Amino acid sequence: MNPELKTHLEAVLGSKVLRYKSVSGGDIANAYVIETATNPFFVKTSSKPWAEKLFRSESRGLKQLKATKTIKVPQVYAEGVLDPIGYLVLEFIESKRPSSKDFEHLGQQLAALHQVPQPNQFGAPIDNYIGHLPQSNTMKSRWATFYVEQRLLPQIHLAQNKGLLKSETMPSKAKMEEICSYISGDVIPSLLHGDLWAGNFLIALDGTPVLIDPSTYVGHSEVDLAMSRLFGGFGASFYDAYYELIAPHPEQKDLISIYQLYSLLVHLNLFGSSYKNSVLGIINKYFR
Repeated sequence: MNPELKTHLEAVLGSKVLRYKSVSGGDIANAYVIETATNPFFVKTSSKPWAEKLFRSESRGLKQLKATKTIKVPQVYAEGVLDPIGYLVLEFIESKRPSSKDFEHLGQQLAALHQVPQPNQFGAPIDNYIGHLPQSNTMKSRWATFYVEQRLLPQIHLAQNKGLLKSETMPSKAKMEEICSYISGDVIPSLLHGDLWAGNFLIALDGTPVLIDPSTYVGHSEVDLAMSRLFGGFGASFYDAYYELIAPHPEQKDLISIYQLYSLLVHLNLFGSSYKNSVLGIINKYFR
């Protein structure tokens, strides 16, 4: 850890840093567990130009989820920048391997989150990030319009600019919106985690489910479920518990693919052409 940042964090937290260690923090940031005279903390840092805005966005998302009082998130202690290093200081939560019962509780609490009433608009007042890519949240009254305009098209255009997709192989906006509207039908707005893969939740030692790294907005609850299935899925008890509270969509199988398309496009733009065939497979199946 940068010595100047260490001194700065001591001033911010009002406690001397006794020791720290580097830990796995994903693909975006450096991550540390720091021990002070009072508490351990989890700290993310990055000197990338987007770091300060991304960490402030993550802080907002965590506070938004916490305000629902449905599922635990880490407490946010500080976010800011010590030029050029952006940082985010969170509660450190020691975790364990999930049991079937833990997954059951996670499913129940995610369903409770999705049932919190929302205004009849899709999106969010403020844009945020997915990974380190900007995520536009301009609000729309129709879910299909929001999903195509604010999710699929920006990632498709970015992939075209990177030379990863060819413009002539992409379907029209009108076609994508028509298909999405037909399959999704009427959608009840729900607050979403927005990036709910297996790396973005923890089970605390006492069995409490914890959501981390959100990309929150108001959308279709099936988006979080589709994302949860993309990289291995959650335990079966998670889905059983969730569906006891919110019935699966009648067109869920198709929605899983259509909603996973967004995440696969993001991965195409972040990590390259290994995701291209998966992206084209969904586009060709549903939008041709």
